[in-house]
Amino acid sequence: MLERFLESKLAAIGHVLEEVAPRTLWQVGPFEITTTVVNSWAVVAIIAVVAVLLRRQIQQRPRGLQTLAEVFYRFIEGLLEQSLGHADRRFVPLVGTFFVMVLALNYAWFIPGVVPPTTDLSTTVALAATDILLVQVFAARAVGLRRYLKRFVEPIPFLLPMNVLEELVKVFSLSVRLFGNLFGGDMVVAALFVLVPFLAPTPVMLLEVLFGFIQALIFATLTSVYVATAMGHH
Repeated sequence: MLERFLESKLAAIGHVLEEVAPRTLWQVGPFEITTTVVNSWAVVAIIAVVAVLLRRQIQQRPRGLQTLAEVFYRFIEGLLEQSLGHADRRFVPLVGTFFVMVLALNYAWFIPGVVPPTTDLSTTVALAATDILLVQVFAARAVGLRRYLKRFVEPIPFLLPMNVLEELVKVFSLSVRLFGNLFGGDMVVAALFVLVPFLAPTPVMLLEVLFGFIQALIFATLTSVYVATAMGHH
């Protein structure tokens, strides 16, 4: 009796894993449009709509969403100040955009039938690669190309390959950290829904909401740290 019960639950968990895995919806030449891509488009569209609505409501005296946006702006300035020693406004759009993007992707499960794109490794790799690339571009523009390139040959030119490799490793660590934490958390929630559907999932889901925020915060914090490193602030 117990064996059959466990077999049925394991089968149900296996079905959940199949549902979470990205599926191909369309084939455009050699490219596959998966559920992850479509879900990411949906999240980006929602962010764009909110941004347009917020921009239309900007007033001299902030209220409503504008107040929240200004608090968020100060929050991102604080992250940069901790890394750089001062709040460099040039990097607020970069760090703030990644925070909002990661947070929205993490919370995509609030949309019925949508699996958070950050549970797909391809999404987190794309986010991490874009993050590291833009950090280099923004830092080079901020300090000048010569000073930016100089840090790759410090303290001795022999370390050039190692310094370049360090930047590439950041893509791996940033993407795997985000993917592992989000995928693992979602799998725990899904498994608890199957095993004890009326007791455990609710508190775990509340923790997942908090965890999604923490992962977005970590991503933004690391971005600000990478900015500081790229600008020569050690």
